[in-house]
Amino acid sequence: MASFPEHPVNPSANPFARHWVRWTLLLWLAAAIAMIVTKWAAIHWFALGDTDDNLRIAQVNAWLHGQGWYDLRQYRLNPPAGADIHWSRLADLPIAGIILLVKPFAGYVVAEKAAVAIAPLIPLALAMLSLALAARRLVAPGAFAFGALLLLCGQSALFMFMPLRIDHHGWQLAFLALALAGSADAARRRGGAIVGLATALSLIVGLEMLPYLALAGGVIALRWVADRAERDRLAAYAATLAGGSAIGFLLFASTANRAPVCDALSPVWLSASLAAGGLLAALAWTSPTKRRVRLALAVVAAVVLVAAFAYAWPHCLSRPEGVSPELERLWLSHVREAKPIYQHGWRVYLPALALPLAGAIGAAAMLWRGRGTPAFAAWATPTLLAIAACAMLLWQTRAGPAAQLLGVPGAAALGWLLLPRIAGDRRPWVRLGGAIALFLVVSGVAVPLTINALPPASPGKGRRATAAANRKCPTLPALAPIARLPQATILTFVDFGPRLLAVTHHRAIAGPYHRNGAAILDVQHAFRGSAENARRIMWRHGATLLLICPGMSESTIYAGEARNGFYAQLMRGRVPGWLAPVPLPKSNPLRLWRLAG
Repeated sequence: MASFPEHPVNPSANPFARHWVRWTLLLWLAAAIAMIVTKWAAIHWFALGDTDDNLRIAQVNAWLHGQGWYDLRQYRLNPPAGADIHWSRLADLPIAGIILLVKPFAGYVVAEKAAVAIAPLIPLALAMLSLALAARRLVAPGAFAFGALLLLCGQSALFMFMPLRIDHHGWQLAFLALALAGSADAARRRGGAIVGLATALSLIVGLEMLPYLALAGGVIALRWVADRAERDRLAAYAATLAGGSAIGFLLFASTANRAPVCDALSPVWLSASLAAGGLLAALAWTSPTKRRVRLALAVVAAVVLVAAFAYAWPHCLSRPEGVSPELERLWLSHVREAKPIYQHGWRVYLPALALPLAGAIGAAAMLWRGRGTPAFAAWATPTLLAIAACAMLLWQTRAGPAAQLLGVPGAAALGWLLLPRIAGDRRPWVRLGGAIALFLVVSGVAVPLTINALPPASPGKGRRATAAANRKCPTLPALAPIARLPQATILTFVDFGPRLLAVTHHRAIAGPYHRNGAAILDVQHAFRGSAENARRIMWRHGATLLLICPGMSESTIYAGEARNGFYAQLMRGRVPGWLAPVPLPKSNPLRLWRLAG
């Protein structure tokens, strides 16, 4: 017996719904073209705005120029030992593939630009198709359009798929959307296998989506507790989770990630996946007929899994970054996306919350409507994940993209429930205006539109200067004179290191990556401490150049928290005698010195 009731609309009788894949791909193509056109100037100037995007292209280039598949150390950070990067090659594959495909016809520079423009749009297609399929299965065949379109309305989520955004977060969101689609599949084995495979793929890329995916797996176990017939879904999930994680570890785990580290698919999380898969497979195999026995076995399995993890890997029970208190105080506490959403201004948190809240409300309404029917189980995963994602925003703002994506099924359902009431009105202007207003509300777009219509607060002189520095310093024209100098190791801001690696041949002491903690602290101590301390740090790292961008965001921290530190002294014109200025064009916002003695 199927887990879901038949939809009231026969999809074979509705050509629009029957060809949902075609329509979704057309919508994706239109969105992709619009995004590339919008970002065309930035693509031309290779304006990778995020530190992770810059390091990703540096990692891909290092691999294409001979670095080993399993060697993910970035040797141009913290030379000569290099900086250990916890990422995976899986996200490198499409970028490298596009470069290799385009390079013979247009050269390496154009190939790089093509790669950073196109690569993020590939996971966008997967995410749109998955959300369209989830809405089709959960709401109605024609609701696929809501599922695909609403993703384009979430500013935080959509940003992760924009051209130039080549970091791994787009792939993680796409695999999370795939897990949603799998959880809504009436075919138990296929649905369980898709959730398990999506979970394994996401773990291969990174651990950021682990809380949501663990909840999705827990719901599969609870569905088995409620209905013994769900054993096939549970067994398929267990097999693909364990098998996919094992294969992914063998193929993609870097040499460093084969140690028991907590921030990547290492023996720590591989053992957890294998144990979870084994325990769940055992539950599916036994499947007692009595519900209370199934519940007791599931509780025992959960306790065994948690206890075994705590016993085997006690060092992974805290934050996976494992940073020192000093690194937390001087660096991580200043990372904006690591702060709770309520610590940001209302112009930031209201647009970020609009779609997730609409999704949580819509999903909860559908769960309530489905009580006592198979639809209740179908909506359990989307509802739980939507609510959990809203709660995660109270911990870190970086949960925003996942919260918006997870809000799509509920928001689609909310729109689908309310649309017939508007469409049934006899007045055309009510139908048109009501439909537009409904979409703006359930998509959350009404909130940023309203905020943008309000007069913004005038930014102070300091904020304007910081925005200008952030905009001008990383540009190719600003860095061109630096790139022409002989290769050197440069002491510069932590957040500026990845950009140097991406567009010059130079080396930097540190980048904003937690495994690079000792080098990050060296940069912090150099700019916060005395001039002589900065000199010792440069000597220790073999750095012969000092590069700063006055007014850049990171510099304001040094200026504000270390008023007598080395950076503050440089800004007052107190340059030590062991630094010799390197001339740059007058219009250049950067300042450069050479170690003279």
